[in-house]
Formats: sequence, structure tokens, C-alpha cells
Amino acid sequence: MQESYLQTYEQMKNRVIERRAQLDRLLDYMEKNTNWLKAPASTRFHLSCESGLLMHTMNVCENILKLREALYPSISEESCVIVAMLHDLGKVGMPGNPQYIPAQPTERQRQYGYGPKYPFEFNNDLVYLSVPVRSLYLSLPFIKLSQEEVQAIVYHDGQYVDDNHSVATKEEPLTLLLQYADSWSGFVTEKESRKK
Repeated sequence: MQESYLQTYEQMKNRVIERRAQLDRLLDYMEKNTNWLKAPASTRFHLSCESGLLMHTMNVCENILKLREALYPSISEESCVIVAMLHDLGKVGMPGNPQYIPAQPTERQRQYGYGPKYPFEFNNDLVYLSVPVRSLYLSLPFIKLSQEEVQAIVYHDGQYVDDNHSVATKEEPLTLLLQYADSWSGFVTEKESRKK
């Protein structure tokens, strides 16, 4: 993993003041019991590589803070960092049972000497929960979240997810900031970094 992402990770943790001890307990648990620092961000889309999830999370942290500064500086910086840090936490899966596992070639691919089409695949041994729901499941035993923060985490994918239509026109500013930061990170920041 690039050293710069680990540095950004520490910098973002340092921006959380009031709930720092809670965040530290959560992240310490995640680092020791899951693949949080090594998990990919997806099976084949953005940052489907080792540590892709942490890279994506740090991109979202940086982008939400830029958006906050430009669009809504009165919103809590701590809330912005916390929702950005936790929005995709569920992509780690569960302790000892990751959501994404290395893809295996099909029998036909093996027969002809090819590897799998994509680097990772979904772990079917994992009980299905949406990423935001699993993110909350993992987080809430450690950190207290406001209703606005829960809404932001649950609906961070915006209208790209059918289930999110129920929140249309009812989004809190924090939810919109996280949606924009997540989309900008995946569709712009990470595409541009791939080109380099």
C-alpha cells in the first residue's frame, strides 16, 4: 500500500476530537480482526486491488472535506470525517470472513490456462447484508452516531441503489456531501489515478 494513504489515514483520525477514543476503539478492532487495511474496494470496479478500500476511504475523506469547505462549512468536520471513514466499512465483511475473496478461475479458464476474469469475487459464505447496513452493524458497538450520520452512511450511494429512492428529497446536507464525495472519488479521483 502506498505510504501516503497510511499518512492520510492518521491525519484523518486526528481530525476527530470529541469521539476520537470511540473511533480509535473501532478502528483498532477492525485492524486486528478484519482485513480493513488490505481489503479491495470492489470485485472489479474501482480500486479492486489490495488496500483499495482504504485508498477509496481516504479519497472520500479528502473530498468530503473539500466539499464541506466550499458548500457547507458550518457542518461538523468531525461528522464529515466519521461518515467518510465508515461509509464502506461493511466491505470488509465480518471478522475472519471477508466480503471479497481472490477470484478463482472457472474450469474452462483453467483448462485453457487462463486466470479469472476479475481479481476478486463476492464471498458467498457471508450472510448477505448491504454494505451500509454491515457498516453500521460493525460500527455501532464502538461509536455513537447521530441520526444525520446514520442517514449519510445508509444512503451514501444515492440514487444508484434502488433501495435509496425512499430518501429522495429528504437527504440531510451531510448525506448529500457524502454522496458527492463518494461519487467524485469513484468516478473522477480514482479514474484519474488509474490513468497516471
